[in-house]
Amino acid sequence: MADKTPGFDTLSLHGGAAPDPATGARVTPIYQTTAYVFEDVKHASDLFALRAF
Repeated sequence: MADKTPGFDTLSLHGGAAPDPATGARVTPIYQTTAYVFEDVKHASDLFALRAF
């Protein structure tokens, strides 16, 4: 592949980021996971059953 100047879109995503020394990742990965804190088991159950908001 020929060397060429990165365009606007590429620079928007990757500009200014140095590779992580531990993983080699160029950018921070996006994890589609999370963790929640609930008051108790009933609170969690009510939230997931849409009985509480």
